[in-house]
Amino acid sequence: MDMAAARCHHCGEPVPASAPMAWDGSASHRFCCDGCAAAAAWIEQSDLGSYYRLRSAASNRVQGDRLDLESWDRAELLDGHSRAIDGGREIVLLTDGMRCAACAWLIDRALAREAGVLDTTANAVTGRIRIAWDPARTRLSTLLQRLSMLGYRPYLATGEAREQARLSERRRWLLRLGVAGLGSLQAMMLAEALYLDVHSTMPLPTRDLFRWLTFLVSTPVVFYSGWPFLAGMARELRARQLGMDTLIAGSTLLAYFASLVETIRGGVHVWYDAAVMFVFLLLAARMLEQRARNVATAQVDALARAQPVFAIREREDGGRESVPPSALRVGDVVRVAAGDAVPADGALLDGEADFEEALLTGESHPVRRTPGDTVYAGATCRERPARLRVTATGEATRLSQLAGLVDRAQNHRPPLARMADRAGRHFVLALLVLAACVYFGWRIHMPERAFEVTLALLVISCPCALSLSVPAVLAAAHGALARCGVLATRPEALDTLARATDIVFDKTGTLSDGRPARVAVEVFDGLDAEGATRVAAALENDSGHPIAAAFADIAVRSPARQVATHAGRGVEGEVDGRHWRLGRADWAAGREDDGGLWLGDGACGAARFTLHERPREDAPAALAALRAQGLRIHLASGDGDGAVQRFAHALGIDSPHARQSPEDKLALVRRLQREGRIVAMVGDGLNDAPVLAGADVSVAMGEGAPLAQHAADLVTTGPSLLRIADAVGVARLSRRLVKQNLAWSAGYNLLAVPLAAAGLVTPWIAALGMAVSSLVVTLNALRLARPSSRMAA
Repeated sequence: MDMAAARCHHCGEPVPASAPMAWDGSASHRFCCDGCAAAAAWIEQSDLGSYYRLRSAASNRVQGDRLDLESWDRAELLDGHSRAIDGGREIVLLTDGMRCAACAWLIDRALAREAGVLDTTANAVTGRIRIAWDPARTRLSTLLQRLSMLGYRPYLATGEAREQARLSERRRWLLRLGVAGLGSLQAMMLAEALYLDVHSTMPLPTRDLFRWLTFLVSTPVVFYSGWPFLAGMARELRARQLGMDTLIAGSTLLAYFASLVETIRGGVHVWYDAAVMFVFLLLAARMLEQRARNVATAQVDALARAQPVFAIREREDGGRESVPPSALRVGDVVRVAAGDAVPADGALLDGEADFEEALLTGESHPVRRTPGDTVYAGATCRERPARLRVTATGEATRLSQLAGLVDRAQNHRPPLARMADRAGRHFVLALLVLAACVYFGWRIHMPERAFEVTLALLVISCPCALSLSVPAVLAAAHGALARCGVLATRPEALDTLARATDIVFDKTGTLSDGRPARVAVEVFDGLDAEGATRVAAALENDSGHPIAAAFADIAVRSPARQVATHAGRGVEGEVDGRHWRLGRADWAAGREDDGGLWLGDGACGAARFTLHERPREDAPAALAALRAQGLRIHLASGDGDGAVQRFAHALGIDSPHARQSPEDKLALVRRLQREGRIVAMVGDGLNDAPVLAGADVSVAMGEGAPLAQHAADLVTTGPSLLRIADAVGVARLSRRLVKQNLAWSAGYNLLAVPLAAAGLVTPWIAALGMAVSSLVVTLNALRLARPSSRMAA
């Protein structure tokens, strides 16, 4: 056996060659750590060893250190995230360790063995665990310690009220679908007996008995399972609009009450089967649509996992106290232990520390932060504890803002969706007129089939596929964007991005790494290099411009006063009683612009700084991917011509534009637009806000200025440029899928309507055809969930 290639029996991670064999209760296996060995031993001793045979994916590695879960027993947490039930309390948790159904099986049985547990449910699809327990017999922390010991670290969900609302809604839909399925099955069985009586040999009492039984099983299907459609019809009628729910509910009620009338009067035909099949198939299609809409909810849940349960705050007397994150205030000093999440945005105080920011920025490796650097809520502290001074809490944190963007993305109604809705309303009106004509035509030709043919026409041509074609794609697209690390903040962003022909990049902080370095400094007018550098550092200290990073290592002794930033030119202020300007040569030093960064009083130059910027590591690959998608690349920067030309040459950009003020950048975009180009703009700074707003579609880097993010149509959640090419791929595929869905909906109705009007389709077959049509467009939209499909776009 190759010791170096051995894998841990529990988590599947590589096992060091020196790791000893361990006995887990039934056999000897190798484990990567004592935590995994202890978990495996407990599983075998508890007669749950079937887990290892049933699982389809390896478990999480068990952390050797015991988590401090005592804070989960505090009243303020239980009041906000659990609810009282008969005999105890109930809470819903999140975990990121459930990878297959066997994990859920193990969690259910492991918790059920704990004293005081009333009920548990683990869902491997959503990563949620519901625990009902008796606080008088056991503490919640004891149960969570068992989960942690098995490798499933618990996290708070999105709040008890929101979670209960989500669960209740899901249960109602499942119950409605179950009732509709059972009712449809029984109704079709009874209807089959009536259909097979082609020679009318069935005794009338038996026929009437079958019809009344069908009426009994159809009633709950129509009025309970079909309630969402009935309520939707009521809303549409109150708004004086004809929509999909009006046609669905109208057709269902028409078939139900016409069948009831025929049952009472002993008529020839009844259509209960069409009514119940219509409801059942449409419920199934709508639940599948909701499944597509809930794709992006996983991103909200992931953000919820990043919020710690409690924060450790330093008191004025030097002591510490544990408080909920909501109790933190700006200026508080908090301590973050190694392995814990940061509770609020803050500035690092002592020493360097590594933080894992994959959830917030997409950066897969820990990021080194130095004193003074901003650390965001939700980042995980690695290896050593850290002290932070809180700068933002609650809704002001980056974590909350990202969650808000995800929520907004899911609730968008872009122009394309509104256009589909309008088309659906016009189609319903035209269909009702056509149905009336068909009915009267058949009354003249064959009166006994007039109602049946009209009902089949109404059912088979229901514009469900048309109404679903756009929303289903957009829901899946927003979920795909969230997984790519891009969030849409404008309804029309996806459609415009898909049609973009040109993309304009800012340089500093966008294509460059945002950390310019001082290469040289030349001094004039008797000022020494150290003094000039300190003046420049004081001016840039609070500017927020990426150039400030070039002076971040300089200690500011005399802060600048009356600082003012001039877009495209530089910054000015008063330092030690003297007025200074730092920026372009023609503005700061009164001389011809030479591409350098000058310090002066506006008339004479005192120092000239030479800065150097490096492209982001992924910039070449990102630009190559965008070129492969057919986009023309432009570079617009406020820096000097020499620096911009060198930077553009390094990245192979053919259209660099130097010394671009915000007005110049906007003029460049307007010129391209006049040429018929559709322009996407990518930037990050305050100076980019006007051009971001003026471009056809804009992308703001997630680490950039808030104003730029507010002006942009899409915001990246991290610094990687590759996600922009991914977003273009998602946008183009979503646009193609929308066209396919609309084409399918139109083609389906062009084929189905004449067949139904000709009397070639029965009502229940019409219901099946309508449901299949809706299913096709929804499944087509779910192609966006496959990475291979997005890459092909």
